[in-house]
Amino acid sequence: MASGVAISDEVVSFYEKIRVRYQGSEEKERFKLVIMRMSEDQKSIIVDHGSSLKIKDIENEDNIFKKVVSMLPEKDCRYALYDCTYETKESLKEDLVFIMWAPEDAPLKSKMVYASSKGALRSKLPGLKFEWQVNDPADKELTALVDKLGGRALVKSLEGRRL
Repeated sequence: MASGVAISDEVVSFYEKIRVRYQGSEEKERFKLVIMRMSEDQKSIIVDHGSSLKIKDIENEDNIFKKVVSMLPEKDCRYALYDCTYETKESLKEDLVFIMWAPEDAPLKSKMVYASSKGALRSKLPGLKFEWQVNDPADKELTALVDKLGGRALVKSLEGRRL
């Protein structure tokens, strides 16, 4: 841990819940987005329960992607795990995307702590295929994520919306 920040056991537990998609569990109770933040004392990374989303929270949303990015605070950093559903030319896919959110308007100290703690957090979340670094409003656009997933030549739709 370069920053000396600990990763709470709950973060690892929530990672397993979003990654495994428990067999037999009710579909609506599965996580779509798990947001993590620094604790108040800045000593550990914890789950931000108030900002995380389950399938039931987005079932009536017209634009799921827009809802997901709206959960990221405008002026503070966050980490997130996003269970992204997209369609390629070959098939429908679901992949976890690790999001590092560090907006330009966030305090410099916050950006430094989040950047220096990212490696420690990623080491506790093995098997993540995609990482999406978001620093300004242009990075929050759909096309930025589509590029991470393989680009417009490969990705045909994201969260059920045609590109």
